[in-house]
Amino acid sequence: MVIKLRKVSLRLLKKMRYLPPKIYAYFLYEHYTGKRLNLVKPVEFNEKIQWYKVFYHPKILNQLVDKFAVRSYVEEKIGIKYLNVIHGVYDKPSEVCFESLPNQFVIKATHTSSHNLIVTDKNKLDTKKAIKLFKKWLRKNQYYRTGQEWAYKDVKPRLIAEKYLKEDKRNSLIDYKFYCFDGVASFLEIHLDRADNHKRGFFDLDFKPLPFRYVPKEKSLLIKKEDPIEKPSNLEEMIKLSEILADKLPFVRVDFYSIKGKSVFGEMTFYPSDGRKDFVPSEYNKIIGDYFKLPKLNKGQKLITEV
Repeated sequence: MVIKLRKVSLRLLKKMRYLPPKIYAYFLYEHYTGKRLNLVKPVEFNEKIQWYKVFYHPKILNQLVDKFAVRSYVEEKIGIKYLNVIHGVYDKPSEVCFESLPNQFVIKATHTSSHNLIVTDKNKLDTKKAIKLFKKWLRKNQYYRTGQEWAYKDVKPRLIAEKYLKEDKRNSLIDYKFYCFDGVASFLEIHLDRADNHKRGFFDLDFKPLPFRYVPKEKSLLIKKEDPIEKPSNLEEMIKLSEILADKLPFVRVDFYSIKGKSVFGEMTFYPSDGRKDFVPSEYNKIIGDYFKLPKLNKGQKLITEV
């Protein structure tokens, strides 16, 4: 009975996203993982993600999670050639000029996660419905929408239209997501077939499958003889570029696409899955957590504001 009451309480408390971060993190973490959070001496990867949200606040993180503002950072660090082409940036949905956009394009919210409209045939697009969708996106704040992901809190809500990218043999792009700790890529995650049968899996830097996951088995990416995933020819380049972008940061996931051997920057993420999804087998929560060396709060210091 006590356990049931606690679960009900946590379910209610995790909706109270206006609570102080130090308090809210405990409710969020326990609700999703079933474990008590230790913010004083976090050990597991997702514990450290919660610590990151609460205490690690360099202003540059606001730029790096902004899908438009990050472009200047990428251009400075690795060059404009790794950026996708943009068709426009808009403060309001009414500014989107569909007539001037090509037949295929993608529109994203710059300030949130997973708000993407993929258009493969503009003639079939219901523009009124699209405008309503954009208005809904721009009313959202990622910080309050999820688990107080601090880097998104002050990001300006905007829309960005980008070139539609396509791989010859697949209906949707393969995402290559590099987990970088102190500027060094340790492993990568692959997302496959988002549009049809979304699966994901972890690989080492030699492109060999790793024995852990955070999704159900049916959603886990298994390499089969009849459907092999080829090692991208530009894997080494994507690793190197990820490490340049991740320089000096305790942890960041850097995402790339590979289009006919060309590396295209995707985004930078500091809180994968909001620190909610534990790895299976469970021992990998600590193993991966050990990669993540948190910066130290000095005596009397409440927040870390410098990289």
